[in-house]
Amino acid sequence: MLDEETVNVRYMVDDVAAAIDFYTTHFGFTVRTSAAPAFADVTRRNLRLLLSGPRSSAGRPMADGAQPGPGGWNRIHFITDDLAADVERLRAAGVQFRNDVVTGPGGSQILAQDPAGNLIELFQPAARS
Repeated sequence: MLDEETVNVRYMVDDVAAAIDFYTTHFGFTVRTSAAPAFADVTRRNLRLLLSGPRSSAGRPMADGAQPGPGGWNRIHFITDDLAADVERLRAAGVQFRNDVVTGPGGSQILAQDPAGNLIELFQPAARS
């Protein structure tokens, strides 16, 4: 059983095995459970990411016929101390990004995409004086 401090997020993915490889290789997750090709859950510290493929129970059509699918704008958010270095490392590894780095009053961010198009925000807070 997971403790109450664990945050659980479900992402719909097209290919569970590809998603496992992506999150373990590029973001330091470890596999907790795998029932690929239907489902897996991977963890990183107190984040449990549920990777649900089309054959999982979460992938079944809704009563109105709507089909759950990957993508969208919801995302997990990782804070980094060196955004430029992380972007360089991930680009060199072939990770795709939806945008370029955006900088605002709170800091800088960029959106990486997993193989199914789900987003991972990398965020470096602005220096505080």
